[in-house]
Amino acid sequence: MSKATYPLKLPLSVKEAAARLAKADGVSLNQWIASAVAQKVGAMETAADFLRQRAGNASGADFARILDQVPDAPLQSGDERPSGGH
Repeated sequence: MSKATYPLKLPLSVKEAAARLAKADGVSLNQWIASAVAQKVGAMETAADFLRQRAGNASGADFARILDQVPDAPLQSGDERPSGGH
């Protein structure tokens, strides 16, 4: 396995928590952080693959056609956008 160095700056509280967890796992802080990053990469790639498969051959135009079928009606209570939201 090839390795690359990356200067990582963490908030002190995060570094302290990571160091504590690494010690509890019996590994170095570097090993613990590398493992955490690898887990996150795996989770993100798995989620992206899942969503790609679920979308299949669907397109933005397909989505727009579905939205066009939604009746134009007043919002029901609880359907409002939160104030200050996007």
